[in-house]
Amino acid sequence: MRLLELHPKIIDLSLDRMERLLARLGNPERKLPPTIHIAGTNGKGSTLAFTRAIMEAVGLKVHTYISPHLVRFHERIGLAGKPIAEADLVALLEECEAANGKEPITFFEITTAAAFLAYARKPADYLLLEVGLGGRLDATNVVAKPAVCVITSIGLDHQQYLGETIQEIAREKAGILKRGCVGVLGSNSPGVREEIEQVALKVGAPLTIANQDWQSYTQHGRLVFQDENGLLDLPMPALAGPHQVDNAGNAIAAIRALNDPRITDEAIATGLRTVTWPARMQNLGAGHLREFVSANTEVWLDGGHNAPAGPMVAAAMRELSARLPKPLVLIWGMLNTKSPSGFIANFKGLAEAVICLPIPDEVNTIPANELVAAAQGEGLKALAASSIEQALREASKLFPNPRILICGSLYLAGHVLALHSGEEASKVSGAAKR
Repeated sequence: MRLLELHPKIIDLSLDRMERLLARLGNPERKLPPTIHIAGTNGKGSTLAFTRAIMEAVGLKVHTYISPHLVRFHERIGLAGKPIAEADLVALLEECEAANGKEPITFFEITTAAAFLAYARKPADYLLLEVGLGGRLDATNVVAKPAVCVITSIGLDHQQYLGETIQEIAREKAGILKRGCVGVLGSNSPGVREEIEQVALKVGAPLTIANQDWQSYTQHGRLVFQDENGLLDLPMPALAGPHQVDNAGNAIAAIRALNDPRITDEAIATGLRTVTWPARMQNLGAGHLREFVSANTEVWLDGGHNAPAGPMVAAAMRELSARLPKPLVLIWGMLNTKSPSGFIANFKGLAEAVICLPIPDEVNTIPANELVAAAQGEGLKALAASSIEQALREASKLFPNPRILICGSLYLAGHVLALHSGEEASKVSGAAKR
């Protein structure tokens, strides 16, 4: 895709190029449906999925913007519940390219501009807008007055762009907060909370904060959400893993902040029961990859891809093991922009073996032998494989009916889903450039 070559830098955080292009396009960012802007290190996508499911439970039309995609590029732009048609996306990108002319622009920026054109031209009740990277200077941060801003859990990631300390990263994420717009802050450390509170005070954004103004927790096999408006006794989220209780809480807090009378408590319960989000603790059922394992083998897929995600993914595996013990084998691939040791260390004493492989078609993948060394350095048994199919075969040789978790990267997850369904994965990943 030639748009990947429009700008030579890997990541160049700035709003100048975006604002110039949007002005040439007639400022579509000023014509969007009411927007919920979502930033954070982990949990953005799941929070978006919960919010969408709740809204759609009462028939609301919801646009979505996510990154990266998993299998097909146009998954990034959802129009009223469906991915944008490929022909429409091509036409929008060509329109943006013509408006941009020979000016520098990044791949992510021109994609975001095309998305804003699509959202401005098709009516909907809400837009759920996921930040690409950071917040303050992210290409999505051109919406002057969102309905609600959400900041999920924050950890150390992308330090080369956002800052070396968690406080610096928190300030960058808090850059999406706007004067007079309610900000929902998910569960975070006191240091992160204090940084974001300072930014909110400076810009004049009222905050509603997890474990201070609202709580989301489990009790007797139910999810309980409580704020100043009362207590909700809800079903457990359909998405697996204890961390999804926090993400569901983020979504419910955002819904409550909207104060939209159309969205009932019953809709919240329905949304929690019906939510789907691929590659987030997804149990792979029937499909091509089942051919490489025995009938009683569990195959799970999760796109958690950084050090802060490691404890969450490991906790989800421990929860599964407590219900039904099985030997756990990881199939693991990561990008070289992440900390492999910071991720894999969480599985010491939990995983029986780690099978390491390169992410297919990714120039930024960590070679399998380096992942093996990282896993062994954390005291884990590790070996290398050259493909997903080979890794599944090797896992099945190690144990008769193991629990397999494929993890470490959303880009790896996309290839797994494409293989499993027999689709061809998009050749445009965006892993190398934004």
